[in-house]
Amino acid sequence: MAHMLLIIEPVGQRLTRSEAEGREVYDRMLRWGDSLRARGLLLASESLKSQSEASRVSTRAGKAQVVDGPFAEAKEMVGGFFLIDSKTREQAVALAAECPAAQWATVEVRSLAPCYE
Repeated sequence: MAHMLLIIEPVGQRLTRSEAEGREVYDRMLRWGDSLRARGLLLASESLKSQSEASRVSTRAGKAQVVDGPFAEAKEMVGGFFLIDSKTREQAVALAAECPAAQWATVEVRSLAPCYE
């Protein structure tokens, strides 16, 4: 059963770290991803750039509306994800608890499913 572990972090948190601290955090996340891969649990993972360089797109009445970041109303942002293959939701939650990012962010566990469910 596939689950997405979304890393939800406070906006601006990355700016509080030095480059060396940021690289150390990133290396911890890479090592954790490698451990998931070694256990046959990792399907995909990526870190995302800050939302200051993001765009939000919606289409209304056939017209695309684009809003470029940063987004003033946002207090949190998705900083990255791990797509895992876990046997149960409980296993996915346990994996989220061992994720290094759970120490400085929130790890949201979401099951994959069609949008009509």
